Order: sequence, then structure tokens, then C-alpha cells
Amino acid sequence: MKKKLSLMLAMIIAAGTVSACSGGSNKPENTSGGQTSQKPAQTEGTGQAEAEEPLKFSMSITTSGNAHVEQSPDINKDKWVLELEKRTNTDIELTTIPLKDFDSKMSIMFASSSIPDVVQNVGGATDKSMAGSVQAGVFMPLDDLLKEHAPNIMKNVTQAAWDEVSYDGKIYGIPNWLSNPSRRATFIRKDLLDKTGLPLPKTPEEFLDVIRAFKKLGVENPYQLRMDFKYADLFFGPYDALGYQFMQQGDEIVPKFFDVENMTNALTMYKTMYDEGLIPKDFATLNVSTYGESINGGKAGMWTSNAAGLLDFRTKIKAVDPNAQVEIIPSPVGPDGLSGYGLYSSVITSLYINKNVPEEKAIRIIKMLDWMLTDEAKMFFTFGIEGENYTIDNGKVNYKAPTNSEQEAEQGFRGMLGFISDATINRMRMELLEGGQDVLDALDQTLAKEGVGGIIFIPDLETFQKYPDLASKRPDQAPKIIVDHMVKMIYGNEDIADWPKVIEEYRKKGGNEIIKEATERFNNQDGVVSQDSRKQ
Repeated sequence: MKKKLSLMLAMIIAAGTVSACSGGSNKPENTSGGQTSQKPAQTEGTGQAEAEEPLKFSMSITTSGNAHVEQSPDINKDKWVLELEKRTNTDIELTTIPLKDFDSKMSIMFASSSIPDVVQNVGGATDKSMAGSVQAGVFMPLDDLLKEHAPNIMKNVTQAAWDEVSYDGKIYGIPNWLSNPSRRATFIRKDLLDKTGLPLPKTPEEFLDVIRAFKKLGVENPYQLRMDFKYADLFFGPYDALGYQFMQQGDEIVPKFFDVENMTNALTMYKTMYDEGLIPKDFATLNVSTYGESINGGKAGMWTSNAAGLLDFRTKIKAVDPNAQVEIIPSPVGPDGLSGYGLYSSVITSLYINKNVPEEKAIRIIKMLDWMLTDEAKMFFTFGIEGENYTIDNGKVNYKAPTNSEQEAEQGFRGMLGFISDATINRMRMELLEGGQDVLDALDQTLAKEGVGGIIFIPDLETFQKYPDLASKRPDQAPKIIVDHMVKMIYGNEDIADWPKVIEEYRKKGGNEIIKEATERFNNQDGVVSQDSRKQ
């Protein structure tokens, strides 16, 4: 794989070499570590002297699909950007990259002669969007600078996140990370469970019994399934048959759907639900909108979703059924003790510093980022400006929460400016919400004990591009050819017992090349992330 990158790397090295002084900023700079001749500004909490001139640097960031930033006529004049600059004694020239075409825009940027001082990526150091730039030496290794100048970052970031922003044994990125990569949960209408008289289910068979009981109660969709099996891994997880993960089988690294017994067990559960009318008959074409409408309309008894959506589900479902009680429960535990859904990557976004940035300037950038993990910074990113967006009375925060979508987007953008954080959940805001502690308990107690890991390749296998129908899609989708056979078997158009034939077809249509590359990369530890499953 590395040899195939040679042309791209040469282009990137050339681009990085000719970058203007500190990454292509058009703003004037002097020779003193990139600082300008502007008047000194107050510094709040960054550990820098108040008399120090504002730190001036350029930075590219993703819009993350946020309407506030995408509709802004000039994000550099945005209220929250200016407030961040004031609090950190900085002058940041932001360039935004739309999320919808992030990969292509990043490639164009790396091929140009204008790479910013700091680049934000969606993902880790060697993801496709980075276009081989880290391998090409465009960015500086940060190990020593972080150890000396970023105590908060070094204390809080998980080792799994560091692994994803490292290359060749060195740290290149500073991550916005997940301390708990188990994010998806099993939701249930607890009021309906109580009506069945059944206890909380534990095994796949007990879950199936509860779903059957929901049908007897007249629930339209006892388990809410949707197309491509997205957010529908209820039984694939406990049987360790997540089609988008890899595993070791003999001397090869193969997709998990190569385990015939596990796939047969999982598919049998889904076919049983289909045959007994426990899932929508049109699940193979049921899109996310219809999926959401069914749940929010009170038509579902059990479903899978991100734990953070608990309060939203409660609000919407109670609007149509005041007696509804929505809870998150432990997912079914399989025969080998596995429980839950696929673990997410540990990195949401990450930051990289251009190698042409002078060390003194890089140190100040790192100190600013380290400040983002302080209590002062968290209050700002979470609640805004004291006296304007919130007050503190007897130690209690009184926050003016958003009341419309525009305000929600603005709140979201303010939070996005906290480039370095534990992105699992905003605990400070969640604690203020009615029922918020239930969300935190679900994350800290239920989801912390479940989640199915596997072998992941970052960047994706190159052979995926050659055989797109055989490519799995992170974080939750099996290859199209596999999904198609799964659907046919559940509908009864193919026999589940013929699953070995599916594996044979996969190999013949290009799977052998995929497996060969996966095995070679695993043996060479080339971009391999191995996630440990959590067993009950």
C-alpha cells in the first residue's frame, strides 16, 4: 500500500515545502515566531503572559454539516470566533470545509501551495481525507511538545485515540476523542414491557419472546428494523457477526461474516422475526425518515439508536402517548458473553500542525488547545458568556437553552470551537436537563459494559476502491453483496444454510484480493486498529 502512495506523497511534499512560511495565511507576519505587531490583548487561562501579542495563525476546519457555520457570510467575524480569540489571545484565520465533500476538498488543499498552520481532519492521521500528508511529512510530530506543554491533553486523551492520530510510532494529531466508543444502545418501551408481565430480557431468545409479546399487545412494529440493517444490529452483535468488522481466521484476516455458525444464528433470528410479523415487511426499503416516524409516532416497541437520543425520543413519543416510558436497557448477551453493537472509532476529529510553523508558535497553539480542557473553557463552549447566556445562582447554572433550530445550530457551532474534548457527551449540559442523568447512567453503566470490537483498517483497504460492492462501510454497514444476500435469506428467497456459498461468491468476485491485503497489512501492523470486545 505504501508504494502505491508514492506519487501522491511526492505531490504533497512539494506542496508542503512551498507553503508560505506558516501554511499559506495571507495575513502579514513578522519574523518573531509568527506573531503580529498588533497591540497586546488580555489572556484568560492559557498560561501566556498578558503582555504577549495575540497569537496569529491560520486553520481549516470542517463545517460538520452545522447550519450556523455553513450559512455564515464570514465565519471569521462570527461572535463566537471573536469571543474565543479574546479569551485565548489569538487571531485565527479560519477556513471552513463543507462536510458533504470534505475528502475531495482536503485533497485539493494538500495539492495546493496553501496548507494552513493547523488542519482539522474528520478522523485520524492516516484516514483517506488526509491524502497521505502525514506519511509525506507535511505535519510535525508532536510527542515532545505535548509532553512539555499540554498536561491536560496528555492526562485525558485515551491510548486508543492516540493510536489513531499516530504514524510510525509518533504522535502527529491532537484528537477530539471518545472516551467510550460504545455509543449505540437498545431502547425499549418500558410501559409496554410492564404490560407483558415479562422480566427484563437478557439472552437473544428472551429478547425474541418480549418482541413476540409486543405483537400480542398490538404493537405495529415490535422491533423497528430499517434498510441495510443500519441501527439494527440487535442480534448480529451478540453472535459476533457484524459484517463490517474483520477477524483472524487461521492465517487470514477475513470479514466476520466468514463465521458460518454465527451468521446462521443471527440470520435465523431475523428471519423468525420476519416470518412472525415482528419487523416491518418492507424493512429492506425502509429509510431513515420512515424509521424515525414510526418510533416517534409510538408504533415501535424496541429499537436501536445512539444513547444520546433518549430524551428526544421521550419527548416525541410522549406527545402521542402520554403513558409512554422509554428506557435504555442492556443489549442481549450472546453465547460467548458478547453484548451490544459495534464500537466506534475513538477519534471524531483531530488537529495537525504544519511542519513549517516555527516551534515557538507551535507551542502557543498547543497551549491554547490544552486550555480547552480546563473548566473555564468547558463553561464557555457549553454555556457561552456569563450574564448573557447563563447566570450562576448559589453554585447552580441557569442556562438560556435554545428555543429554535437556528439557536440550536449556533449552540452547536460554539461547541465545535472546543476543538479538543471528550466528545462522548456534553456532561455539563446534560446534567441540567430533566432526565439527563438517565442518559449519563446509560453511558456510564450500561454501554460501558457492552460493545463488540474487531479489526479495523485506517485508512480503508485500497482494494475496497477496486471492489466497491465488496467494501464494508464504517461504522456500521456490511458490503452490499452481503446485505443483498442477507435480505434474500430473511425474505425466504434463499436458504440460510447456503451461507457458505455466499462466502465462496465473495472470494471469487474479488474478496480474495481484499483478504490478501487485509492479511498483509495486519501482519505488517500497517494502519491496524484492534478493538477488544466487552464481554459480560
